[in-house]
Parts: sequence; C-alpha cells; structure tokens
Amino acid sequence: MKYALDQFFRFIVGILFIFSGLIKINDPLGTSIKLKEYFEVFATDFGSFFEFFVPHSLFIAVFVVVLEVLLGIALLINYRIALTAWGFLILILLFSFLTFYSAFFNKVTDCGCFGDAIPLTPWESFLKDVVLLVLILYIFFRRKHYHSLFRHRTGDFIMLVALLINTFLAAYAIRHLPYIDFRPYKVGNNIPDLMEPSEPYRYRYIFEKNGETYVFNDFPEDTTYEYKDLELLNPEAQPKITDYHIWTDEGDYTEESLTGIKLIIVFYDITKASARHIDEINDLISRLPPAVEVLALTASGEEQFESFRHENQFAVPYYFADMTVLEAVIRSNPGLLLLKDGTVLGKWHHNDVPDPVVISDLIK
Repeated sequence: MKYALDQFFRFIVGILFIFSGLIKINDPLGTSIKLKEYFEVFATDFGSFFEFFVPHSLFIAVFVVVLEVLLGIALLINYRIALTAWGFLILILLFSFLTFYSAFFNKVTDCGCFGDAIPLTPWESFLKDVVLLVLILYIFFRRKHYHSLFRHRTGDFIMLVALLINTFLAAYAIRHLPYIDFRPYKVGNNIPDLMEPSEPYRYRYIFEKNGETYVFNDFPEDTTYEYKDLELLNPEAQPKITDYHIWTDEGDYTEESLTGIKLIIVFYDITKASARHIDEINDLISRLPPAVEVLALTASGEEQFESFRHENQFAVPYYFADMTVLEAVIRSNPGLLLLKDGTVLGKWHHNDVPDPVVISDLIK
C-alpha cells in the first residue's frame, strides 16, 4: 500500500510541477512582472531591502520556473532524491507563504501560479499549495524509500540536458514572444468584443423585512422591504478586458484606436525600451500601405518620450495608456501590434520586425 502511495504521490507532484513550470517558461516576463509586484509590496510591508530584487526579477523568474521543471523531472526519475525532496519542501513553503500572503492581506490578487493559462483566486492558489505541501511532506519523510531509476552519471546527463533545453526555451520566449498567448490580446481576438459582457448580467436582490431575509429576481415594488445586497449570478459573463483605455492631454482616444487599420508600437517603459531595432521599425513605417495608421502607446511621461523620439528620429504620434495594460498587450518593449477594427491581426517582438509585405497580406 505504501509503495503504491509513494509512486502515486511522486507522479502527481512531479507532473504538476513540470506543467506549472512549462506554462511559466512559456512567458517568463509575465512571471517576472508578478515577482516584481511581490517585491514592491514586501519593500513596503517588510523593509526596503526587497527593492534590491526588483531589477533582478526577470533573472529570478527564469531561475524559479526552470527549477520547477527540473524538480519535477528529478522526482519522476528519483534523481538524488534527498536533494530533490529538500528542494521541493523549500519551494512549496515559499509558494505557500506567497499565496497565503496574497489571500489573507489581498495584496497581490493573482499569484501567477499557472501564468495566464489558468487564473486562480488567491484562496484557490493557497489551497492548491496546502494540498501540494501535504503530498511533498509525505515524499520528504519517505525519501529513503525512493530509489533512482538511473545511475548517477545517466541521471546527471538527463538533468543537464533538461536544464539546457528549458533555459533555452525561457530565453527564446523572452527574446521573441510567448509560444502560446493566453492573454485576451492574442492574435484573432477582437478587443471591442472582449470589452463587453459575453451575455446579459443576471442579478438577484436581497432584502429584509420584519427581521427576515427575502430574495427577488427583480427589484420589488413594495417599499416596505429594506434593500441589503445585490448578487451577480453569472460573473463569468464579465468582460475579459476592462482596463483598455487610451488618451492624450486633448482627450480620450480609446474608440479611435480600435477603428480602422492601426499599427501600434508599444513602449510601456521608454527608459527601458530597446532602441536596437528602431531603424528597422522606422523603415517598416516608411514602406507601409497608406491605409495603415501608425501610432505609439506608452506609459512613460511626455518629456521622456519626446526625448526618445528626437534621439531616434521616431516621428510617430503617441498616446498614453496604463503600464499594466501595455505589459498585457505585448511582452516586448517596444512591441508591434496590428489591429483592424479592433481585431488583432499580428503581434511582433522588436527582434522580429515584420516585412511590409507581411502587413499588406494580413490587412487584406
């Protein structure tokens, strides 16, 4: 019986860690953004020491997500099980603390445990980690009963290959774009549609009268009932995009940005934007079909962006948007987004500036 439990728990924990790690390797920048949120909150709540980690959040993100996959593989082949068990225990205690902190103090409302693929509430994330902690504690205390499936040299070789492959996958996703885009701004999605509820909202109204609670599907006409609460019955109908908003000092530009054919150049932080491919982007802009309107979006200040424009001869009108929104739109600084009446036709990292022919083919 114990042998069966040993193997079952080993398989479940190993596969889950590999799955979780690979989802985050798909988008290491997303994980680094989430870690940065934690570091900034901890710097406020526990001490400014955590500010040191903010600029290193991407390196830490890659280290953690690759470690997740390696630990999962190590457990499946029983590789150096004592070291592996300690690694699991330390990592799950760290994850459990983060998810509990998120849930209890409502500080970081999405831990990013499964990236954007499977969004979990803070309490769901914490419960998941508690279950994993129980399984990992079982494996930890039974670690002497697990025996390696391979000799040490073979196991070392497997782990080295896994390390190189997963590090390469993470680096490639950073230098280009995620292999799979789980965000609402992915190619093929229509942004205006996702800004609307997927179906009409349904509510129920909660009232009290004479000390008793009454529930109505419609607002009662009887004024003797005392209103207490309004409950949404279909929260899944809420818009997938709620914070897309574009503006200038002259007013709102949100609707205009989703009308016609737009090539949008996203600079969510101009102080950290790469200028290596600006010449290629400028060349692309000069060779676009007349039907394509080009604009830039940034979360940086006007003075900073004006300085960047003059230094790089970037003669494109620009508008402002929230940093979080722009980071969700594209994982590249700068990045290129092609829209046609709000439908995403294409997305490109600044390392992959497209040919004008590609743009022409897409807008047809």
